Amino acid sequence: MTVHATDKMSKAELRATVSLALVFTLRMFGMFSILPVLALYAKGLPGGDSPLLIGVALGIDGLAQAALQIPFGLMSDRYGRKRMIYIGLILFALGSFIAASGTDIYVIILGRLVQGTGAVSAAIIALTADLTREEHRAKGMALIGMSIGATFGISLVLGPALNHLIGVAGLFALTGVLAFVAMGVIRFVVPDPQVSRVHADAETIPGQIATMLRNSELQRLNFGIFSLHAAMRGLFMVIPLVLVQVGGLPGSEHWKVYLPVMAVSFIAVIPAIIVAEKYGRMKLVFCGAVALLCLSTLLMAVFLGNFVGVIVTLSMFFIAFNLLKATLPSLVSKIAPAGSKGTALGVYNSFQFFGLFLGGTLGGFLAQHVGNAAVFVFSAGLALAWLMLALSMQPLPAIRSQLLHVGEIDDERARRLSAALAKISGVTEAVVIGAEGVAYLKVSMHGWDERSAHNLIEKGV
Repeated sequence: MTVHATDKMSKAELRATVSLALVFTLRMFGMFSILPVLALYAKGLPGGDSPLLIGVALGIDGLAQAALQIPFGLMSDRYGRKRMIYIGLILFALGSFIAASGTDIYVIILGRLVQGTGAVSAAIIALTADLTREEHRAKGMALIGMSIGATFGISLVLGPALNHLIGVAGLFALTGVLAFVAMGVIRFVVPDPQVSRVHADAETIPGQIATMLRNSELQRLNFGIFSLHAAMRGLFMVIPLVLVQVGGLPGSEHWKVYLPVMAVSFIAVIPAIIVAEKYGRMKLVFCGAVALLCLSTLLMAVFLGNFVGVIVTLSMFFIAFNLLKATLPSLVSKIAPAGSKGTALGVYNSFQFFGLFLGGTLGGFLAQHVGNAAVFVFSAGLALAWLMLALSMQPLPAIRSQLLHVGEIDDERARRLSAALAKISGVTEAVVIGAEGVAYLKVSMHGWDERSAHNLIEKGV
């Protein structure tokens, strides 16, 4: 019998989703809480007089994650989800303890590199897909996404406060301890999946990568997430130092800046998302956010010597950052072909991580050889190029993804069912993967004939 999309998530699905969101939170807190304090700490270490090396320390984890997050996901298909997550968390903890023991910038860089090799995000998403029904998988992914966003904001506030209490070495050590706590959650709280299989909506399919890279609309978004995270890592190369030098604010009190800035940005994002999603003005809101990113980074270069100007432009930056982080995955889902969402997001995440690396490393290079303002001028240039690409995007269709369980069927029946589903009113695209037992649909936001789709699946083709 077909399970209708109106059913609620089961207790097992809620348990799996919440516990995996907690695993993400425990890991990401350690990654994010270091950002507002690392540049100040590294500056006092041997070798830390080089902004370039500080930038490498800030960004090197992104390089490892860009290289390994897709392979980790693929290996989880073969060797088991939990096994690969354990391996990744152990590597992450090892890198954290290496960094905690660091007495010079080079050991910090090594520790951050090893942290990045624990690239478990794709494996956790795949496990989430194993533990949720098709009809509710989007809810699980949305909850995980919200937990990551909330963790980012909380970490920027708590990082400086914790630095005052336990120091950066203590923060790194705490990060390692939290990784072991996350392993405990995986072992004792997260259910074991009855069956692990490839899910095209949540995982990267190697054979689809080339197609995703040739999709010009998706590449605009990939360049965007790359630019956004390059700007963010470049910002943390400079802003903590500016808050000390210009604002006279010791590092332990930087939370007094980040708390109101993040609160304002989160509140400002809510009405913008409502306008974009509910009223179909996604492109307008999206392009406006990219324009704000460009303007804020450019003004930051201008107001680096003015404390009030820094706070205002920092608020503008994080409004743009949080809005774009919230809308970009939705845009990828709308644009990616049915049955290719997982691959599109896998490629997108690789660009995101590489942006972290380039933002930190190139930000350090520019700060050392040109000046702090050059870091933001570079970010503004990336944002301007992104804005030109965003303005020339095709009109965004008012569609959403819909997954339906069809049961395992052979390839011929899957092709016939795909063709029949594509003819239903409100369905713009349909792909049935027989081995997976799932129909991936793109359907109208303003209603579609869902009953006919369920009737068609129940009758069989």
